[in-house]
Amino acid sequence: MELGNNQQQQQQQHIHVLVVDDSVIDRKLLERLLRDSSCKAATFLDSGDKALKYLGLLDDELDNASSTSSESLQQNGMKVNMIMTDYCMPGMSGYDLLKRIKGSSWKDVPVVIMSSENEPSRISMCLEGGAEEFLLKPLQASDLKKLQPCFLKCFDNSGEEDTSRNPAKEKQQNQNVNEELWKT
Repeated sequence: MELGNNQQQQQQQHIHVLVVDDSVIDRKLLERLLRDSSCKAATFLDSGDKALKYLGLLDDELDNASSTSSESLQQNGMKVNMIMTDYCMPGMSGYDLLKRIKGSSWKDVPVVIMSSENEPSRISMCLEGGAEEFLLKPLQASDLKKLQPCFLKCFDNSGEEDTSRNPAKEKQQNQNVNEELWKT
């Protein structure tokens, strides 16, 4: 049983959220919310282009470091487990970023779109385009609790899970993870 707790703590420490938002205030708010939810690692960027560069997806001929960026992320053990992006940003919208991510090797990483505008057609378009969730700003701690299933997917896809399934054990582990991640 002790091994299971150590494994959960180790997995928790390796959750890495990439946040993309052009608003400094929204980035700071999300930084605090993620820290309070026990998320151990986050990277904050202010544009879709910087996110693509960070993920090694930038098609810029002048940027030869883009593939190196992706390789160094993997070599250093830094894995992006979730991407949270604003919808309205100058240059590249969050929807455009979503489409680029879903058409790449990062397609299995959950993407969450955030916006201060509650437009049903926009929300539908993003969810149909592959977004895991659409959150309205300003974000609150309760909004991050909606992302529990995404975080649990991060644990389930960690590559360290036992091949023999035990539903009762998995349910208990998920409950333990929820309690640790979302302690208030």
